[in-house]
Amino acid sequence: MDKNQAKASDNEVKEVKITEIDEEKDWAKNETVEFSGKYIKAIGRRKTSVAQVRLYEKGKGVIMINGKKASEYFPGEGLSIIAQALKVTGHLRDYNFSVLVRGGGKQGQVIAVRLGISRALLIIDPETKEALKANEFLTRDPRQVERKKPGLRKARKAPQWSKR
Repeated sequence: MDKNQAKASDNEVKEVKITEIDEEKDWAKNETVEFSGKYIKAIGRRKTSVAQVRLYEKGKGVIMINGKKASEYFPGEGLSIIAQALKVTGHLRDYNFSVLVRGGGKQGQVIAVRLGISRALLIIDPETKEALKANEFLTRDPRQVERKKPGLRKARKAPQWSKR
């Protein structure tokens, strides 16, 4: 009996996760929307990536990144990272976002977009500050690649040295 109950509880947990994922996929497949009217602008950065985010009120949760749907531009885990800020604040389907992101790699761009979306949500709804700050979505990661120095092989790696 105990094993059957444990299996049943495991199945319930798996079902909940599947429905959450399906809901996220539906959210990502929203139709293309004309972005017009007033908007709130915010900028997010990570390493060398810069994301200019425009938040449009009265939306359906559409996110367009460089003219493509978010699910096309960031397939896989990138989309769920971007959606974290919207899920935490409960605004997953409330606003439309138009994002222009340049520079860096895909992971840096994902974090830059999330920071930009978080900052835009903070401007439009100041009550979300505690939730965003608790999850560290408002913190800009200051780490950058350290430059290579002359006489060294990399930023800090020195060539092999022999005393005698």
